[in-house]
Amino acid sequence: DSDLILVSGFLMIILSFPAMISAFAADRSLLGAIVFAAFGGAMIVAAFVLSPQGYRPEEIPYVFLGVLARFIR
Repeated sequence: DSDLILVSGFLMIILSFPAMISAFAADRSLLGAIVFAAFGGAMIVAAFVLSPQGYRPEEIPYVFLGVLARFIR
């Protein structure tokens, strides 16, 4: 499902930022956080490619809510 892939990609990118900040503050390698963000970006690109009608920017909040609603049900 391309909607789930899109939401997962955005969440991976969002979660990579605290990991980057933590690694920078502790003087560790940023490689793990950067790879995590890159996978998230690849998932977003894959969702755009796999979606038959594509996504418009104004649709993305509704996609998030739709995926959330599927998990709640």
